[in-house]
Amino acid sequence: MTAQTAPFRHWKDRAKAWLSPQAAKLMSLFLLGLIRVLTGSQARWWGCPPKAEQRIYFANHQSHADLVMIWAALPKELRRNVRAVAARDYWTKSAFKHWLTSAVFNVIYVSRERNAQEDPLEPLIDALAAGDSLILFPEGTRGHADEPQAFKAGLYNLALKFPRIELIPAWIANVQRVMPKGEVVPVPVLCSVTFGTPMHLLPDEERQVFLQRARAEVTALRDV
Repeated sequence: MTAQTAPFRHWKDRAKAWLSPQAAKLMSLFLLGLIRVLTGSQARWWGCPPKAEQRIYFANHQSHADLVMIWAALPKELRRNVRAVAARDYWTKSAFKHWLTSAVFNVIYVSRERNAQEDPLEPLIDALAAGDSLILFPEGTRGHADEPQAFKAGLYNLALKFPRIELIPAWIANVQRVMPKGEVVPVPVLCSVTFGTPMHLLPDEERQVFLQRARAEVTALRDV
C-alpha cells in the first residue's frame, strides 16, 4: 500500500463499517413502510397484550413473506429482541437474502436437512438461553391449504426445555395473496396478524397431544 492509497483505503474501510448498520436500519424502515402500504399491517392482540417479555411466537406458514409480516406487526420495542427462525437453504441462497435476514432481521438459521452431526434446535436453545424471543413456524415448510399442516416436534421440545416461556399462537391472514406463486410484483391486499392466548406445555402432556393443541390454537384464530 502506497502513501497515496493509504488514506483512501482507510476511508473506504470506515465507510464500509458505517454503511452496514446504517443500510440495515434504512432497509428496515423501507420494509416497514412497504408492508404497511401493501397490507395495512394490522396487528390484532386478541388474546394477550404486546409485552417486552420473553416469548415464543408460533404461526401458520403460507408465504416467504410471513417472516416480514409478523416482524412488522410487532411494536418497535419488541422487534429489538425477537428473532425469527428461517430456513438456511432458502435465505442464504443469495448475498442479498443473506444480508437481509442477518443484518436486518437478525434471524436464526436452521437446516431443513437432518444431519447426525448437528442438532437443529441448538441455535434456538442458545438464543432462548440468552434471553431472546423467537418467531417460529412449526409446520417447517410452507403450506397451501386453508389449515396449517401438522406441526413438527421442535415447538414441543422447546416448550419442554423452557417451561416458563409463554407460547403465543398467531394467525397470519392473506399474506400469501400479496405475492402469489410465480409473480414478481406484489399485489396490495389487506392482511393481519392475530395473536392469541398464551399457552404452556401441560404437566405430563404427550408430544402429539401438545402439537395438536398448539395447531388448534393457531387455526382457531383464523375466525376471530
